Amino acid sequence: MDVIPVTADAEVFTCNAYLVLGERTTLVDAGAMPGVVDVIVEHTDHLDAVVVTHQDHDHIGELDAVVERFDPDVYAYADHPLRTHELADGETVLVGDDEFEVVYTPGHTDDHVSLVSGRVLFSGDVVVYNDNAFEDGSFGKTNRPGSSRERLIRSLRMLLDRLPATVETMYAGHGDAFETESGGDTVRDVIERALERAERREPKYPEA
Repeated sequence: MDVIPVTADAEVFTCNAYLVLGERTTLVDAGAMPGVVDVIVEHTDHLDAVVVTHQDHDHIGELDAVVERFDPDVYAYADHPLRTHELADGETVLVGDDEFEVVYTPGHTDDHVSLVSGRVLFSGDVVVYNDNAFEDGSFGKTNRPGSSRERLIRSLRMLLDRLPATVETMYAGHGDAFETESGGDTVRDVIERALERAERREPKYPEA
């Protein structure tokens, strides 16, 4: 799977937006980096779809610009003026060359979804690897209106239940991508560590 982080050079706060090339060239989240369209054009002249993990501004700030340039299908769980397809828990969506299952994972936001294939997890903000909070397994903030630590805990458990043992790579909304290495942590280990911290009610940013 050819996955390109198109917001890697951002100078503003944004999520990681991922361009996935293949049979159905897809952008997972649009980010909030001005000029993200220009980065996409460096790699492809067409975009078939955008899949939104959730509608925080740092994930959809440039959605209007992306849709104006490419006119892709737009998949999202919650209503949005640009949405063309409603995502539902348990359905599948083609991203690049692979089918991904949609897993509804609220807690950080009410509309959060994750995408799981046999090899890859796009986790949005429900779980990340190193985002300046914890370096080896962190969870999305739950201190805003509409968020819930209890729902996030249930979502992490659900994600573990539906995660194939073959998943080796996690692309999260913030921090670095995580790749399983021989003899090292697995994606499941990272999620379990984030879950344990969430269950202990550890604050998102311990030093804050």
